[in-house]
Amino acid sequence: MTLDSREKDIKKVTLAGFFVNVLLTAGKVFAGFLGGSSAMIADGLHSLSDLFSDVVVLLFAGISSKGKDRGHAFGHGKFETLATLIVSFVLIAAGAGLLKSGVESVVEVLKGGTLPEPGKIALIAAFISVVAKEILYRVTVKEGRRINSPVVMANAWHHRSDALSSVGAFVGIGGSMLLGDKWTVLDPIASCMISVVIVFVAVKMAVPCFAELLESSLPEEIEAEIESEMWHVDGVRDVHDLKTRRNGISFVIDAHVVVDPHITIVEAHNIATNVERRLRDKYGNQTQMSIHMEPDKASE
Repeated sequence: MTLDSREKDIKKVTLAGFFVNVLLTAGKVFAGFLGGSSAMIADGLHSLSDLFSDVVVLLFAGISSKGKDRGHAFGHGKFETLATLIVSFVLIAAGAGLLKSGVESVVEVLKGGTLPEPGKIALIAAFISVVAKEILYRVTVKEGRRINSPVVMANAWHHRSDALSSVGAFVGIGGSMLLGDKWTVLDPIASCMISVVIVFVAVKMAVPCFAELLESSLPEEIEAEIESEMWHVDGVRDVHDLKTRRNGISFVIDAHVVVDPHITIVEAHNIATNVERRLRDKYGNQTQMSIHMEPDKASE
């Protein structure tokens, strides 16, 4: 898959989500006010945060898909990582906002206050949102896995978090309507529970982004696999000083390869080329490598 086709796929699935989020945001906020449901209004604002994350993905997709240039010798892969981190922060903010709103409503009830019973229109809006956002999540996450895009996966989880918050709103609104005035507190309680899940998922997505931006090495099992792949190339006698990191969807690999000291420069070059070819076959054409050839001193 080329970077251009990957960019088009990212934009296509994100634009679909963007237009759905526009409709859901307007519909849920309107239904929340009309139906007197704080959970539905909060859910609508959550969908508004989805719109922001869609815009972030669309803006960064074009940048991250650019190849190498004078100012970015390793390409622009980390822009996608940065976009994923921004989407994670938006999720955290959305979850924290939902939690704050829910807690304030619960505290009001504990102090003897009352909450208005939500209307049927809010319940209908919550149901539509659950179905629409779950479908959007499944489509987006499938595409994210296919094109190996962390930012699309993050945005998919943003859709799932919106579906979950709508589930909470549906349960809270339905419970309030079914059980009567004393149970209207179910509306904000459900909102609080879902907001905790949203924040947890967002933090889980943000941690690998921090690791990549701070130039952390690839996991030990992947490094061991890289060394094993290099050892399988004819002419390689040893591998050491392996350094790895991630750059967006690509791996950056630096290593010293030990070869027979009596072979020609051309033969050593061919071994290095075979090492690079094997690693690209394994980890993709976007893999970036720097292979340093060394003579086997034990054979000198």
